[in-house]
Amino acid sequence: MNPHLLFDQWFAEEKALNNLKLPAACCLSTIGLDGYPNARFVSLKEVTDGSFIITGPWGSRKGREIENSTTAALSFWWTATERQVRIQGDVSKISESQAELYFSQRNRDSQIVSTVFEQGKEVESIAHLQEYFEEQKRTLGSEEIKHPEHWGGINIKPIRIEFMEFKKSRLHERKLYTQAGEKWEMTILQP
Repeated sequence: MNPHLLFDQWFAEEKALNNLKLPAACCLSTIGLDGYPNARFVSLKEVTDGSFIITGPWGSRKGREIENSTTAALSFWWTATERQVRIQGDVSKISESQAELYFSQRNRDSQIVSTVFEQGKEVESIAHLQEYFEEQKRTLGSEEIKHPEHWGGINIKPIRIEFMEFKKSRLHERKLYTQAGEKWEMTILQP
């Protein structure tokens, strides 16, 4: 089976069984600028043309790490179906037109945050942050918020995808798909 089709199937089954607030939440792991692994939860935008798409600001730690390395990993844990998917792949930037589209799909508050804040930069206090946010909301009013230049996204093109289905017996079913040219090779791994 094509691992992309299996991913789509598992993702649909999880969404059908679990009333998730953030069904596309996944852990993005990158190689830190200091050489240490770095992981954070992000939202998968979509899977298209065999790539997993994530968005965010280039000036953030995540953005800088992605610009510094051409590899990343994604991990999904789905509680209702007790399944895990791990993806390792090569990274490339999405096009400007894609970034504009994804930005336009964000809710207004998310657009404001992405436009006026520098993700990960230190602030004086949470109260100061909230005041500035409310001030920016008033200033922008109902004005259309344009896609900022510092905001974009990445394609993660998998070279490996591992599917693990947890079992009460602890005899978990693990299948590893590895890209081999134009084909995928599947191996079964011990639990």
